[in-house]
Amino acid sequence: MDLSGRSTATEAAVDIAPKATTIVALTSAAGNLRTFAAAAEVAGLTRMLTGKGWFTVFAPSDEAFVNLPAGTFEALLKDPARLKAVLNYHIVAGHLLTEDLKSGQMATLQGLTLTAMVSATDVRVNGVRVTRANMVASNGVVHVIESVILPKNWQLVAAA
Repeated sequence: MDLSGRSTATEAAVDIAPKATTIVALTSAAGNLRTFAAAAEVAGLTRMLTGKGWFTVFAPSDEAFVNLPAGTFEALLKDPARLKAVLNYHIVAGHLLTEDLKSGQMATLQGLTLTAMVSATDVRVNGVRVTRANMVASNGVVHVIESVILPKNWQLVAAA
């Protein structure tokens, strides 16, 4: 993907959702983000992600959740506060399309920072590649990433 959000030959087309679609509706209907949408509900983030605001979500694909170490996702589902902290580590305040992203640190809603590496052909967050970009919702934008990003010492992380 280049910074304009155009797809490369190996990437799925950029999606623009109807203006009335919230981040929750978009991730629920996207086909490969249903685990993220379900986890957001368990974590109590649905109200925020359907409300006003501008949020940029680096949403792990369904496959990314499957690829977590055995038992990790199940443990998070049993601890909504910890799950909320992990998901908030994937959310940045603001509406950041790929052309708005710059290499450097971004503060997350969880309180820690993510590191973006942006080039003309690639966007990575904490080393994780964005595989589908600029899925625009009425209250923000979603970028699909290929892995779940766990904060350091995530087992100790509590929701703010």
